[in-house]
Amino acid sequence: MENVSKEAITTDSAPKVKKSVSKETFVFLGIISLAFGYLSSQMGVGIMFNVIMKTAHELLLDTVFFIMAIAVLAGSFSALLSEFGFVALINMIISPIMKPLYGLPGAASIGAITTYLSDNPAIISLSKDKGFVKYFEKYQVPVLCNLGTAFGMGLILTTFMISQGKGTEFVAPVIIGNLGAVFGSIVSVKFMLRYTKKFYNISDKIEAVDSKSNSKFSRVREIRSGSVLERALDAILEGGKNGVEMGLAIIPGVLFICTIVMILTFGPSEVVDGVAVYRGVAFEGVNLLPRLGNIISPILRPLFGFKSAEAIAFPITSLGSVGAALGLVTKFLKNGLIGANEIAVFTAMGMCWSGYLSTHVGMMDALGVRQLANKAIISHTIGGLCGGIFAHYVYLLYTVIF
Repeated sequence: MENVSKEAITTDSAPKVKKSVSKETFVFLGIISLAFGYLSSQMGVGIMFNVIMKTAHELLLDTVFFIMAIAVLAGSFSALLSEFGFVALINMIISPIMKPLYGLPGAASIGAITTYLSDNPAIISLSKDKGFVKYFEKYQVPVLCNLGTAFGMGLILTTFMISQGKGTEFVAPVIIGNLGAVFGSIVSVKFMLRYTKKFYNISDKIEAVDSKSNSKFSRVREIRSGSVLERALDAILEGGKNGVEMGLAIIPGVLFICTIVMILTFGPSEVVDGVAVYRGVAFEGVNLLPRLGNIISPILRPLFGFKSAEAIAFPITSLGSVGAALGLVTKFLKNGLIGANEIAVFTAMGMCWSGYLSTHVGMMDALGVRQLANKAIISHTIGGLCGGIFAHYVYLLYTVIF
């Protein structure tokens, strides 16, 4: 190739390439310089690097390993539920409501359950199964991305949030948050269906799906070999192994994204005579997000009921990684920045969004409709916001009744 254009070059068989040094190189350097320049001007260069390293270290020890422990237990438990038919039972109950609520065949409930027990990309493996996809119209297949993402890491998120309370104080808010995620998923899927029907030139009238089409999934399930005890042990060990892998997979997101968000969220150790005093310890920051949150607080309070501006950091972080967002919750609770209402809203938005900005493009690419990725992102953004609003107002209703 004699001349490499400034734009990315793509072919069906070759990876994307770009000119070695392009405009984006200097844009990137400019952004990095501005970011580090701003932080060092507030903290000092040495203290800035101390804060970054110590915050990441604390997150690794106190948050990542805790989430990993929950992921192992949740993975083992979910494998047992699947092995002995509980997931199949839930699927049988949920399937009849998928069509009226989501406009999808009953088999789609398997995708929701699968991602709830694992993570967003799990639904992609289902979409590659011809025995699963045959129950969907062509325009419905891309919507699996939004449906699966809305329940990604649901079990781990739910377990983590409940564990943050003293006793059972967060059980009801977390259940409400799960309902909010369901509501958000419905909104996201319905919006996405409108885009996919236009893309495939499908009329508004959708043909009824034969109720017998889901018979394969409702009548049989695959089990492990061996006795009941051997199957139980295999499920526990295999599910736990998957939990370890998931715990390891979230380390980059938690350490990198959450460190940045915490530095932008929290302030200095103390303020003496109006002057910020930084000690170079973990979780110090420049207090930027709360200042931005205060600007839009007239919108945030009626929508989500956040009692502190710092709470905006959780949904922002969830856009890229819900695993990283979980790292904020313990610190927020310790500082009294959030309460039960925020737990409900965080559960809804965290589960519904599930770091979709970092997975949607890849998932839509795997589904063969990358050109619809922007529509999927728009739909899911609306869905997550609706899920959080729903959780807030249901929690208010709950407090009035109980």
